[in-house]
Amino acid sequence: MAPGITPCKAARSLVAASLLALTSWLLGCAGEPPASQKQRSPDEVRAQLVALMPASVADRSGWAADIYAALAVLRIEPSPTHLCAVLAIVEQESTYRVDPAVPQLGKIASEEIDQRAEKLGLPRLLVHAALQLHSKDGRSYGERIDAAKTEKELSDTFEDFIGLVPLGQRLFGGYNPVRTGGPMQVSIAFAERQWKDKPYPYPATGSARAEVFTRRGGLYFGIAHLLDFPAAYDQMLYRFADYNAGRYASRNAAFQNAVTVASGIPLDLDGDLLREGADIDKPGSTELAVRSLGSRLGLGDRAIRDALAHGDSAGFDRSEIHERVFRLAERAQGRPLPHAVLPRIVLKSPKITRPLTTEWFAKRVAERQQRCLARTSAA
Repeated sequence: MAPGITPCKAARSLVAASLLALTSWLLGCAGEPPASQKQRSPDEVRAQLVALMPASVADRSGWAADIYAALAVLRIEPSPTHLCAVLAIVEQESTYRVDPAVPQLGKIASEEIDQRAEKLGLPRLLVHAALQLHSKDGRSYGERIDAAKTEKELSDTFEDFIGLVPLGQRLFGGYNPVRTGGPMQVSIAFAERQWKDKPYPYPATGSARAEVFTRRGGLYFGIAHLLDFPAAYDQMLYRFADYNAGRYASRNAAFQNAVTVASGIPLDLDGDLLREGADIDKPGSTELAVRSLGSRLGLGDRAIRDALAHGDSAGFDRSEIHERVFRLAERAQGRPLPHAVLPRIVLKSPKITRPLTTEWFAKRVAERQQRCLARTSAA
């Protein structure tokens, strides 16, 4: 042993040298990730998208380009999980048609007009007379509605009717009855919010509504709705449910389940924490159930109302009310409770002709995604 070096010092030097060597080896491995984890080029991602789409899809390269562009603009990782999630929604909602036809759309629209007129107390004869006026393309509005095969055709007709006919403005105001559209059947209300909140990545001369009915716009808004928000879900299944029922519906349904366990009050697990239009003196069922826990939560009615008002925000699952309700419920249940639950919502729309639920939609899309992922593994 060299002079001046004690056994303890030598041991410490050996350990330090070993740690340095181990660190250098680990850093070297980190700098060279496995091939499966390397960042892929845009061409590679687009090629994979083309390969994953059915061979019958027209212009697969165009679809792939628009999907990749939306993911890139939104800074969403183009992983196989995300690619297959997007393709599963497109296949479920439109089978790769930019503006899919809807059976008996004209009849559905006419019935909705009559219902709207009745609700507003407008004579049906007066409304039908207004629909006989000639529109910009020479046909009457009624003829255009009867002939409409797609939501874009119907939406354009309503936009003209609302903008050019005085009774149209009175009947519908700023409300266009066509509320979804495009290849992912995305909510137009969501698209309009996204349009205001973030720069639209394409040169657009029209509105968010108009862009929804294009392939690029429908994919951009649909992908944003599906993937461009933080959620602590352990399965994509819950994002599919949220796509149908609204962001964080699965998380909020789990919160309602915890409220039911803690309070003993059965709730509909629909993900809506505050009843629309409810004021502090007329709360909805979820708010009432949470109020019954107020003393145990250490929260008054106003604090509960204010907390539930943030139920559509990303941070609600980290709030005091969320943590306290789950603490009470899990103590009562004697075990951990799920923090995501499929919302129990019966889907209602003039376009739906058979009993369907949000759970059915989410599971159907998840099955499509799994088949897509199986193809990536086979490839």
